[in-house]
Amino acid sequence: MDRIETRGPRRMAWSTREAARIAGTTENTVRYYHRVGLLPHPERAANGYKRYEVAHLVHLLRIRRLRELGLSVSRIAALGAGDSHAENAIDALDADLAARIEQLERVRADLAHLRSHSAPLETPADFAAFAADLSPRQQALLAIYAQVFDAETLDAFRRALMAEEDTDEEFERLAGDADDATIEDVTRRVVAASRRQWERFPELAHTVDRSPLGPSTAGSVLTHALDALYNPAQLRVLRRHDALLRELGSAEQPDRD
Repeated sequence: MDRIETRGPRRMAWSTREAARIAGTTENTVRYYHRVGLLPHPERAANGYKRYEVAHLVHLLRIRRLRELGLSVSRIAALGAGDSHAENAIDALDADLAARIEQLERVRADLAHLRSHSAPLETPADFAAFAADLSPRQQALLAIYAQVFDAETLDAFRRALMAEEDTDEEFERLAGDADDATIEDVTRRVVAASRRQWERFPELAHTVDRSPLGPSTAGSVLTHALDALYNPAQLRVLRRHDALLRELGSAEQPDRD
């Protein structure tokens, strides 16, 4: 090994810019580490400039390495200057990475499923097979449903879409200026289809009550969504649809698909 010569007791010191450059980071990052208490402040020279010595550089390099390994600033701070908890930190970091890898693998699988069906990126993976047949309005509602409803409801909704009836297309095509007779005819058809559907998929009853957002928030979101996405004639059908079901003594009305 080559011999390293020393030049007496004088200690090496660097400015903030020099220390940051040597450590492969930025001055702002060094200042941030000072601000959060992760890196001790060095002494200042007579001219007021900070004097970073070897100990500071080693400390800064250690922080940079731990950040590269994925440790957060708070976790690095919890480790302290020693390595007594390093093994626990490594175990925790490894578990975090394993969870992230698993999540990324799920995302890749979802993307492959969406790609195979040419579905929009925002489509829930379980609904990718139907996305191409949905109108932009239906896709918008699907995105809202995926946020509002629980997993049981969404699964029932997916199965119901597989058995979709022509009445839904009639409702979708209904013009905003449709006359009363047309509205009444479409309403009766939609009510009949809804009753058949709920007999086959009872999970579609009381969906708002089971919403992860809570009944009040879920109901408000759905009401605003329907008002924004459907035309006046379609909204009349929906209101008449609810009224007829109540008149027929149906179970408490679930939200329309």
